Amino acid sequence: MCGIIGVTGEADACELLLSGLELLEYRGYDSAGIAAVDRSSDPATGLLWRVRAAEHAGSIDHLRSRVVGAPPSIGAAIGHTRWATHGAPTEVNAHPHLDCTGRTAVVHNGIIENYRDLAAGLAARGHVLVSATDTEVLAHLAEEHIASGATLAEAVTRCLGSVRGDFAIAMIHAAEPEVVVVARRTSPLIVGVTGASGIVCSDVAAAL
Repeated sequence: MCGIIGVTGEADACELLLSGLELLEYRGYDSAGIAAVDRSSDPATGLLWRVRAAEHAGSIDHLRSRVVGAPPSIGAAIGHTRWATHGAPTEVNAHPHLDCTGRTAVVHNGIIENYRDLAAGLAARGHVLVSATDTEVLAHLAEEHIASGATLAEAVTRCLGSVRGDFAIAMIHAAEPEVVVVARRTSPLIVGVTGASGIVCSDVAAAL
């Protein structure tokens, strides 16, 4: 069981993510992580900021202690609590996962049934997958479509066309600093919008 939260248009995105992840703790988890767009970086070349924690009795508390190094101005951001299914409960397997460029990040709840075939194809095309999770393939598939000129929303739509299974995902990209793209197939996602701000989560508890 995993928990997803994403925010955009919020001045204190990290605190909102951490508070939301704490509200998801009741679901159980063995690792947690956050990724965000640094607004001060160049949209054409900048990398995403990411912090993860695993194998701690209080991984979210540990995560909070590491967020002190967050960029001063954060755009779109996503967070995740993970209960390991594919891959051990280690930091390298904790979400969010990045693509080869470090500019795309994804969090995911659910199962990608054909991830081994997708991972083999990505590796044959030169991608380096560093985790043992099914989730990471999504970031690399999106990377290919973005490299071909797709927007993040277009990339997510295209890559999900090759994915089998039930899931919910949230994805961000450094070139679109105020955008969180979400998609679901059977697994729940709740979306809320207030003015220029938005929140998405897999459990309404995280939005309260």
